[in-house]
Amino acid sequence: MKIFLSILLSALFNISNAQVLSDSVADRMTSYQLKNGGWPKHLADKSVVDYSKPLTPALQKVIDQSTEKAATIDNNATTREINHLLLAYSKTNNDNYLQAATKGIAYILAAQNEKGGWPQYYPDSSSYRGQITYNDGAMINVLEILLSISTKQDRYAVLADKFNGRIEKALLRGIKCILQTQVKQGDKLSIWAAQYDQKTMEPAQARLFEPVALATAESAGILRFLMRLDNPTPEIKSAIIHAVEWFSTHKEVGYDYIKTEKNGKLIRDVVPSSTSTIWARFYDVKTNEPIFGDRDNTIKHALNEVSEERKNGYSWYGNWPEKVITREYEKWLKRIN
Repeated sequence: MKIFLSILLSALFNISNAQVLSDSVADRMTSYQLKNGGWPKHLADKSVVDYSKPLTPALQKVIDQSTEKAATIDNNATTREINHLLLAYSKTNNDNYLQAATKGIAYILAAQNEKGGWPQYYPDSSSYRGQITYNDGAMINVLEILLSISTKQDRYAVLADKFNGRIEKALLRGIKCILQTQVKQGDKLSIWAAQYDQKTMEPAQARLFEPVALATAESAGILRFLMRLDNPTPEIKSAIIHAVEWFSTHKEVGYDYIKTEKNGKLIRDVVPSSTSTIWARFYDVKTNEPIFGDRDNTIKHALNEVSEERKNGYSWYGNWPEKVITREYEKWLKRIN
């Protein structure tokens, strides 16, 4: 009887242990990973990658049709997977997850260009895909992971000694790229554009409605990243201080950007509000005036001049920098002084 109970308990433990050692989302992520270590955001049939979907034979066939050219850091692709896989590994100790995350970091290191920046796609550099891309947090998402590995933060510490100093070198080159791309207006620094030419490092256009411009949402993310750095150099301090000054100078107090629904359509508009502060998404790199792009590749100087589809289908205003330049900036000043 004792032997039987021992065998039964052992079997139950193994079943329980097997359950702990799996993460269904992480398992699917390993199936979507491309040969070069990156992940796509769209599949060969143009569908969006969705890890909530079960891996059917039909879906796996579509996944297998994806080529390495689909690898990207846009829309959180690749960085999202690395973050989740490392979390899953910390909970399950499943080596498959660690290996997939390691391969993902190798892809990121390979994708960094000679200027220290990251393109939206790699190896596909067609159109604007090869530009240094801050848009939607792409490059900053990468740097956040590298910084977390370098400083051995929680789940990221497991990768700290796997790349023989390459992570630290990539991190330093990425920070240098940030400092070099901060837009200078005369003798004063401002904020950053959303994307840059990979050779000249000058602000560049992406989609037709995303013109050459200072980009507030992306710049807020860059500021938050720079404030994470320990022992910031004088150059990093200057970049942060000047960016905060720019944001403080160009905020629009007393307005809010709201969404309403009229006749089944989403309507976005700027309205008076005594409790709100907003910034335009884009500002002219020379005049600091708000600008708005459109699908016909024109630049408008007022929101109501933008076509209805783009006016209501894109976020033209927001409060992205608000917390960064107030509470977070105050904490940063106390930390470095």
